[in-house]
Amino acid sequence: MKTLLSSLLAAALLVATPAVAAEKLTVLLDWFTNPDHAPVITAKTKGFFEAEGLDVELIEPADPAMPPKLVAAGQGDIAISYQPTLHAQIHEGLPLKRIGTLVATPLNSVIVLEDGPVKELSDLKGKKIGFSVSGFEDAMLGQMLKTVGLGFDDVELINVNFALSPSLMSGQVDAVIGAYRNFELTQIEIEGKKGKAFYPEENGVPVFDELIYVVHKDQVEDPRYAKFMAAIEAATIYLTNHPDDAWEAFIGAYPNLDDELNSRAWVDTLPRFAKRPSALDEGRYQRFAEFMAANGLIDEVVPVESYAVEIR
Repeated sequence: MKTLLSSLLAAALLVATPAVAAEKLTVLLDWFTNPDHAPVITAKTKGFFEAEGLDVELIEPADPAMPPKLVAAGQGDIAISYQPTLHAQIHEGLPLKRIGTLVATPLNSVIVLEDGPVKELSDLKGKKIGFSVSGFEDAMLGQMLKTVGLGFDDVELINVNFALSPSLMSGQVDAVIGAYRNFELTQIEIEGKKGKAFYPEENGVPVFDELIYVVHKDQVEDPRYAKFMAAIEAATIYLTNHPDDAWEAFIGAYPNLDDELNSRAWVDTLPRFAKRPSALDEGRYQRFAEFMAANGLIDEVVPVESYAVEIR
């Protein structure tokens, strides 16, 4: 009888105790969903967020420039952004802090057609270079040109908006800056041509993290962020070990992305995801801040710990 009563009491307690609700978290993407976000999507589709007790909502921005600003204003929890953007926004006074890395190498590059007139960077002299966004890309291009004894007076810059590949393939320009090596090169090949990339980190520009996670600097201690980063790390390792299964889950969630460009970008981007996404390379951030300052993009180099942290 005692055992029966104990069992009944335990069952009653289970019924009376509500299940612990998952903690909600909003993540503002830097752009429309694509293979650059594979660890985040994998964490959601394969249950890694759920295992950490998180209910994560992924939001595509109407304006790609807004996610960090919205997080700084308290209108989102985490934004996916860019290391160069973080340095500039810290300079502007936005209350942001980096808590992790998504893509740990630059994706940005200068791309030309393989059968075009530009075989080496020095061949850009007198050529037309298309761009989409000024600012950091100007500094990056300027540094790359400097390594071969050229300057902006030696080239013609043309704003092609975001039509980088079309402007290059149509002959409107001889090269483009700001093209992603994991997308534009493949897009050009699919269109029947072959591109060649010049990488900034191999031509005078300090290596930087392409995509990072930023939060409001006053919310860094929020325990949800440690859980988020733990889920991202687990998802990244799973993605590395099981890329095909993760891809099937990805296109299951986003069937409109099931095409040749995205499937090839998925493979091309895999080696570039941070396997230790919470880890912080302070030297990398210091060197890049000094590069930004030397090129007039920020006025001073502030301590790395003031805008980047490693969550443990």
